[in-house]
Amino acid sequence: MAELLIGTASWSHPSWQGVFYPPGTPASDYLAHYAREFRTVEVDSTYYAPPTPRMVDAWRARTPEGFLLSAKVPGMITHERRLVDCDAELDAFLTTMRRLGPRLGCLLLQFPYFKKQEFPTLDAFLDRLVPFLQRLPTDLRFAVEVRNRQWLQPPLFEVLRARSVALALIDHPYMPSAGEYLRFPGIVTADFLYVRWLGDRYRIEEITQSWDRLVVDRQAETARWIEALRALMPRVQRVLAYYNNHYAGCAFASVRQFLQAWALASEARPGVAPHR
Repeated sequence: MAELLIGTASWSHPSWQGVFYPPGTPASDYLAHYAREFRTVEVDSTYYAPPTPRMVDAWRARTPEGFLLSAKVPGMITHERRLVDCDAELDAFLTTMRRLGPRLGCLLLQFPYFKKQEFPTLDAFLDRLVPFLQRLPTDLRFAVEVRNRQWLQPPLFEVLRARSVALALIDHPYMPSAGEYLRFPGIVTADFLYVRWLGDRYRIEEITQSWDRLVVDRQAETARWIEALRALMPRVQRVLAYYNNHYAGCAFASVRQFLQAWALASEARPGVAPHR
């Protein structure tokens, strides 16, 4: 039966001090405290700058055996150079991330919404993506996130499946809903799922700038995602899923809400037991 690991995007939010982290907890102890409740986290900081070996070693030292850290591939590779002339930077990043050993979860290639002047068609994007994917080591897990809804087509699925790369399923204004993802027969492209609950960043920032409590009711969406995951999980070995603060106002509270809803759904329909 598939393993379900749920966590948050990042763990170093100042707003969590005194709410998730006990008052007075030093930032250097955040990850160790986080890992007492959850078994996975998505590292966001790697998008902005590659981590140093010392940083990665610290992540490993502060988490227990069985904990998984996923991480974004640096934006310099995915956004600035768009997969071109970045071999040295990619190799250096992968070498550093390998220091996590068995704690390395998945590396996410997060792409923005591309305008037509950047990639006029899906084929144009795939012409750039395919040779890049062919360079990736096969012993690591990778996921690809696109935000062009019209690109969710068989050619993309086939390219990812050929390299056992997961298509990231995201809850985002540009992309399908949980139920709509199920209508794509080729949506599962690897032996694991990678799910990201992102939400509408601009809308929620009009409501709050402090990420210490839920401010948007997402219970209906959560129920639909639970149904979607239950439908897809028999086809994979593991699910890595992460909540962003922008989804409902507080990522760790969203995880807890999901786990409560999952437990209730599982009582009604026994199946997969989640691992935080």
